[in-house]
Amino acid sequence: MRNTMKVAKWEIKRNLKNKTFIIGMFLTPVLIIGFMLLGNTFGGSDTEETQELTTVFINDQLQLFSAIEDTVKTNDLPWELKQSDLSEEEVNKELEDTDDTAYLFIDQRSLEEGVIRAYTSEEIPPYFINQAQIVAGPLQTMQMKQLGLTEEELATLSRGVSVEAIASKEAQETVNEEEAGADPLKRIVPGAFAGFIMLSIVFTGMAIFQSASQEKKDKIAEIILSSLTPADLMQGKIIGYFVLGLIQAVVSITLVLPIIAWRVDISILQYLLVPELAFYIAIAILGYLLFASIFVGVGATMADVSTAGNFQGMVMMLPFLPFIFIGPVLSDPNGFMAQIGSYIPFTSPGVLLLRLTSLEEWPWMEIAISLTILIISVWFFMKLAGKIFKVGILMYGKNATPAEIWKWIRA
Repeated sequence: MRNTMKVAKWEIKRNLKNKTFIIGMFLTPVLIIGFMLLGNTFGGSDTEETQELTTVFINDQLQLFSAIEDTVKTNDLPWELKQSDLSEEEVNKELEDTDDTAYLFIDQRSLEEGVIRAYTSEEIPPYFINQAQIVAGPLQTMQMKQLGLTEEELATLSRGVSVEAIASKEAQETVNEEEAGADPLKRIVPGAFAGFIMLSIVFTGMAIFQSASQEKKDKIAEIILSSLTPADLMQGKIIGYFVLGLIQAVVSITLVLPIIAWRVDISILQYLLVPELAFYIAIAILGYLLFASIFVGVGATMADVSTAGNFQGMVMMLPFLPFIFIGPVLSDPNGFMAQIGSYIPFTSPGVLLLRLTSLEEWPWMEIAISLTILIISVWFFMKLAGKIFKVGILMYGKNATPAEIWKWIRA
């Protein structure tokens, strides 16, 4: 174990002194922040359009302009109110060359028939007529005053009548529990956090390919193995790149999290620091150990990264397999495809995280089966990687074929 830790420390120090790794470590969160801000920049244009002022002319013959003005301000409508003396015959001509303009006629006819006539330009927002319904409030108040009602009676009629449901104490407690569990952010935030950590350490762990093949190319594998065993070297690389992945994740989260908290205006830590987070991170670590054992074993079979064959290229694509199940899992987290994805070792970590963040009640039996398969798979591939690494790290000249790798495993 001592030699394993020495290898891990050596890998960490070597990469932390590597300019490419340092640049990539800071470039990743910078790109994430850039895309977030860029998306918000383009997304903000629609909001600005919806807030454009609509010029509303009121032909007020009932002296209700002040009351309408107060109502518009109270409801915070994007209206610019103006008074007008134009007749209905003149309005159509005025609207021909105008945009976002409307004329409302409030007169004796409106009072008697309860109808406010509105003339609008062609470019008026489609929701304007719904907004204009608030103008009926002052008119209805005038109608009720004409009936000779007192202020108290007017207030009573304006308030209206509603039915309030009072649930029993037991039912209310059940509703409160359901509402507490219904907040999707309580599941999504810690799940997304664990998924980000898994992707960070898995993508960093892909560098094990290059590390093993580079040592073979530089002819230093024999020197290293003269003082430790192949198992120590392999385990040290897995641990070292695990720590490097965590460093990458910590740097990214430290830079990105404040920006997310600022943009979404919610208490991220409140949703993040929950008991489920430890379980999510455990799944992420198991996923890394699975892929890292495969990477380090197959990386030892390559003479040079630049000459990697189809087989090695396919292995590099294994971490992306869970993306196949995103659609089926989101549409039905308890469906057949979601269950299958949970039981396949290469997709299990990603699919499990996606399912658990989508479900309010977890299928514990399926989770137990999935984790059992995942843990056994990690142990199994660690053993296979050890056999492949032991022979492959000292093989030079060409990339190993699948048939040759199978012979090493059987030996």
